[in-house]
Amino acid sequence: MKVLITGGAGYIGSTVASACLEDGIEPVILDSLLTGRREFTRDRTFYQGHLADGQMLERIFTDHPDIEATVHCAALIVVPESMTDPLRYWRANVSDTISLVDNLLRLDKPRLVFSSTAALYAPGEDFAVDEDSPIEPVSPYARTKAAAEAMLADVTAATPLRTLSLRYFTPIGTDPKLRTGLQVKRPTHLLGQLIEAWESGTEFAVTGTDWPTRDGTGIRDFIHVWDLAAAHVASLRRFDEVVPADGPGYEVVNLGTGTGTTVREMVRAFEQVTGEPLRQRDAGRRPGDVAGAYTRSDRARQVLGWKPQHSIADGIRDSLRWAKVRDTRLPDG
Repeated sequence: MKVLITGGAGYIGSTVASACLEDGIEPVILDSLLTGRREFTRDRTFYQGHLADGQMLERIFTDHPDIEATVHCAALIVVPESMTDPLRYWRANVSDTISLVDNLLRLDKPRLVFSSTAALYAPGEDFAVDEDSPIEPVSPYARTKAAAEAMLADVTAATPLRTLSLRYFTPIGTDPKLRTGLQVKRPTHLLGQLIEAWESGTEFAVTGTDWPTRDGTGIRDFIHVWDLAAAHVASLRRFDEVVPADGPGYEVVNLGTGTGTTVREMVRAFEQVTGEPLRQRDAGRRPGDVAGAYTRSDRARQVLGWKPQHSIADGIRDSLRWAKVRDTRLPDG
């Protein structure tokens, strides 16, 4: 099997590509390198270009007519940034996805695995959600993903396109073999901030302590990125079973562990892994923050035969391992 991965030089896309290679699936990478890294495409079939470029896509599918599916990982994902520059997010996450889908249909490549997010859910009182929970995104980033999903559902109802939308919870960790990892030097997400505070000896800011959770801090479902990648492999292997040609054409699957972990609990897990206390202080919420959610669904196990294999401690350890080597793998910042 051969697949196209848009955004395949980014954090998640490159990890998906590694998991595909280990399972005998050949990835073809398309990435503009706006945020992705050329180093992550080494020894892989790579095209530098924009996912909305119809001529580029035509070239790829002409060169590789045996591509069976597209995994669409290319997106802008930083919530605070989406609050200050929403037009950029709507253009990248919605307009460009529309162009991609238009070209996939034109080129008769109708199988699509879409990287979505659990940030679009309105969580229930216990912060647990499933695939049928209400959609209520609160940030421009989450709204663009919800809009893209709505577009995909409409298009699959009217065309040969078939789509499996994978709603990620919160990825942590890295490829256990350290082939790829977070490409940004100073990540803005929780674990990245924890590592930066630990390495520098500065205080870690617990942003948001007045949420209606068990300890007042936000709650997340932290899933190891290698487990996330394995779910994509399962999605590709079972695509025609999960999204059959004679079915509705659009399916949604949550990818999480089923366990909610608060920010304070994550801090304690980090301290247990490092064996050192972390200086910390309470701070206000950031723009676009939400209380959070975790999945209560087992649809991924039922339809993909997949379940997570790695713990939060595994994710922390692998992230720390990557932090030690990142600057040697990505030396230019």
